[in-house]
Amino acid sequence: MTSSLDHSPFSSGCTGGGPRIGVVLSHGFTGSPHGLRAWAQALAGAGFAVRMPLLPGHGTSWQELARTRWQQWHGALDDAYLELDASCDYVFSAGLSMGGALALRIAATRPVAGVVLVNPGLVIDDPRAPLAGILKLVMKSTPAIGNDILKEGMDEGAYSRTPVAAAHELNKLFKDTIRILPRVTAPVRVYRSTIDHVVSDSSIHALRRGLTHAPLDLVRLENSYHVATLDNDADQIFQGSVEFIRAVVSGVNPERPTASAASTLEATPHEQA
Repeated sequence: MTSSLDHSPFSSGCTGGGPRIGVVLSHGFTGSPHGLRAWAQALAGAGFAVRMPLLPGHGTSWQELARTRWQQWHGALDDAYLELDASCDYVFSAGLSMGGALALRIAATRPVAGVVLVNPGLVIDDPRAPLAGILKLVMKSTPAIGNDILKEGMDEGAYSRTPVAAAHELNKLFKDTIRILPRVTAPVRVYRSTIDHVVSDSSIHALRRGLTHAPLDLVRLENSYHVATLDNDADQIFQGSVEFIRAVVSGVNPERPTASAASTLEATPHEQA
């Protein structure tokens, strides 16, 4: 079972010798640092400086989230990046779900060394998404899809309701992030669950199309759902992201894709709940 929920930000400094490496880490939509705390701790344990802010409107109430804009979420992560950039030789961006989109925005607008994503979101498949700007006037919230975790007893601490106004902001964030994906030049590693009831493979396809100037390495997670940082494959993510970061810094080619993996991604349909 999980311990009590901890929505507070996470911060650590560099330890050990060698290059000073920083990682700016973002949680997902309606979530909080609680869902990524073990990942942040693993990165800090590897000697990296880590900053994981609590994004505006999160860790409080869905009503508070409804009053925020996507630029505020990006601004909080960008501020964390700048803090690391002032003291580190290399800075990486990383995130889960919507946090993946924010990490990609940092990579498109700042000179990051690399990007690590877990089930990143870039497309909302709900047919109501384009109407959210109108629906928010008559519908305050909808039921959330939370705790998409295969491992029993885990709780990500996300809101039980999704504010429609914030969903409208999320849709705008995704569209604008897709627009600037070609600006990303740093290597990108994606950890992708084979079954994800929140983010479909449409987001991965959009990522593939948009990363025209950056190498993409996809790693399949066979035993986890959407919130994989709290699921059965969490250790694979933690260890693998540390290895990826060290490989990039050392100048070793971090790409590890295979033809079979790429073809599997294109051929495997998304499994909806």
